[in-house]
Amino acid sequence: MSETSQDKLTTVETAKKLGLLPEEFEKIKSILGRTPNFTELSIFSVMWSEHCSYKNSIVWLKKLPKKGPYILAEAGAENAGLVDIGDGLGCAFKIESHNHPSALEPYQGAATGVGGINRDIFTMGARPIAQLNSLRFGDLKLDRTKWLVKGVVKGIGDYGNAFGIPTVGGEVFFDDCYNVNPLVNAMSAGIVKAGETVSAISYGVGNPVYIVGSATGKDGIHGATFASADITEDSAKDLPAVQVGDPFQEKLLLEATLEVIKTGAVIGMQDMGAAGITCSTSEMSAKGEHGMDVWLDRVPTRQANMQPFEILLSESQERMLIVVKKGREKDVEKVFEKWDLNCSQIGVVTDTKRLRYYVSDELVADVPADDLVLGGGAPVYHREYKEPAYYAESKKFNIDSVKEPQDLVAVAKFLMSHPNIASKQWVYNQYDSMVGTVNMSTNAPSDAAVVNIKGTNKAIALKVDCNSRYVNADPEIGCAIAVSEAARNIVCSGGEPSAITNCLNFGNPYNPEVYWQFVGAIKGMGAACIKFETPVTGGNVSFYNQSSYEGPVFPTPTIGMLGVLKDKSTRMTLNFKNEGDSIYLIGSSKNDISSSEYLYSYHNVKNTPPPAFNLDEEFEVQQAVKALVKERVIQSAHDCADGGLFITLLESSMTNGLGFNISTNEEVRKDAFLFGEAQSRVIVSVKKEDEDKFIDLMMESGAEFEYLGDVTGKEMVIDEESFGTVAEAKALFDSALGKMLN
Repeated sequence: MSETSQDKLTTVETAKKLGLLPEEFEKIKSILGRTPNFTELSIFSVMWSEHCSYKNSIVWLKKLPKKGPYILAEAGAENAGLVDIGDGLGCAFKIESHNHPSALEPYQGAATGVGGINRDIFTMGARPIAQLNSLRFGDLKLDRTKWLVKGVVKGIGDYGNAFGIPTVGGEVFFDDCYNVNPLVNAMSAGIVKAGETVSAISYGVGNPVYIVGSATGKDGIHGATFASADITEDSAKDLPAVQVGDPFQEKLLLEATLEVIKTGAVIGMQDMGAAGITCSTSEMSAKGEHGMDVWLDRVPTRQANMQPFEILLSESQERMLIVVKKGREKDVEKVFEKWDLNCSQIGVVTDTKRLRYYVSDELVADVPADDLVLGGGAPVYHREYKEPAYYAESKKFNIDSVKEPQDLVAVAKFLMSHPNIASKQWVYNQYDSMVGTVNMSTNAPSDAAVVNIKGTNKAIALKVDCNSRYVNADPEIGCAIAVSEAARNIVCSGGEPSAITNCLNFGNPYNPEVYWQFVGAIKGMGAACIKFETPVTGGNVSFYNQSSYEGPVFPTPTIGMLGVLKDKSTRMTLNFKNEGDSIYLIGSSKNDISSSEYLYSYHNVKNTPPPAFNLDEEFEVQQAVKALVKERVIQSAHDCADGGLFITLLESSMTNGLGFNISTNEEVRKDAFLFGEAQSRVIVSVKKEDEDKFIDLMMESGAEFEYLGDVTGKEMVIDEESFGTVAEAKALFDSALGKMLN
């Protein structure tokens, strides 16, 4: 290494400023056999950040079930999970967070989150066909929250719409705990033919290494480190850590990438996301047990005189690293020239297992690839955890301490206009849900998004789900509910749950109470995934979602689930179809209002246990619904979730303007029956002529069920009391969120 670079030696103080611990600095010196220069220390700081290395989470992530009959790529081995959906097709899907960038610059933070997750899909050779998102914000009365909501939604809409992939589903949730730290989780799914996938790997001594796509700028430098720290009052100074996206450039990159794969000239490919060139060169080299020599002065840049560490750590968007078969350079260059994209050879594959970065003839950094990455030399920690005091306190809650309101119609109106329950059409109207004409859910709503697989008789069902209030109440049960509800939504849509991806949003892992939440969530997720045979294909851990002045967000392990409809004619929707049909509840009514929106927001009782839940009962209910859909004896299916049974009935009513006339269960408090959120319940409607067959199937299933009443004209009637017309309720339901934001 040149004397010039050796002069830039670092100290433990430098390491701490870059987010490294003193003991990690000592470990780096031991690995290198010397003190690192600033460029080398910067490389270790991003690769050993929580965002890239999962150093505080990997010991628990390894406990999740990852094997299954349809899994085509081991969790963490590729840019995204890959599941066999039959007919020689695979579905690549993944969810990731872009929380910290969105907290500072909501438009670009959200937009680049969409761009990054789609690159993870098409880097594997899959064409993205559907996007979803899960968004969490603070108090809507705050001007900052309104600014964040508008910026995030516009960023997602502008990027996704221009890129040309439909947004088919998602969720939006509001709570004061997200005032400082919004959560922006983006999911994408794509389809690839067997044999056309590409791995994120590098091998073959002498094979050329290319950077393709956009030029490299100073945006996003140390973005991975920024994402691995708490939000503070000084975080606005970190705006350079927020990337800037260009969806039109990404569209060109998508087409060029899929075309270059078909040339057969590609050895391996990886998106440049967190940590940029550093991450892709190190992970691909470590996986292939090779090394690389890279010349940073050959990287196309947007700014002059960029420092080596800036080029290495930049997270500029719309870029890929490609390792090409030697002798096929012209084939690759021709494709990218056609699409008017940069395609520059910046290095070669070596047998050294080291990454040597040069500027002209000067060696500016020399590090071992394997010691940088997860599963290699990156540190792994077993963090302390302890049960928080609020958990024991919550168990003292008794439903009898809450007086039942006399005016339940007023409660119903309160809930249907609450931002967590009211229509999110203000949000999704800004997204193009029909581009590509694959979305089967826009005009016929279902619990999960149903996406057509063109040229086949199949469809896939996609869902993102997590009620973070439940997880905060009990992380193990709450996360098991998140998996179960995602599966329930897919089953109610006619699909078979296949696999999950996850986005684990938590506070600071060095806080033992936060880490207790994380451990509990992993346990609950694992138990539910085993029950439903939905292995974990990968995902994302996002710690440090807390501020120095407002504490951590609710633990939010967002579940992204994939299901398959082997015959798309079995698709089931949630809306009532015919006046006179019978309405049944599958599952059992519980005298339970714990952690419900009704209890939390209407009564302002915040610290209670999660809603009633039993995993075996949940499984029985889902098996019963599967049989009903398969035998085509129900007209609609809709799960009971936020807002309870009343909101479920309302949502089933609004599409066709049909009402209902039901009776409540006298063994359960009326408010609990209507607004409680006890799990494992599904509302179905049945034609009178199919009722006998329905009852026979239910008796065979073992799941509990009860007749509630009938689908009627325009009015909602409960125990002979009118709750108003469906049209009036729909007007309130549809307009509430928009009024709060304007």
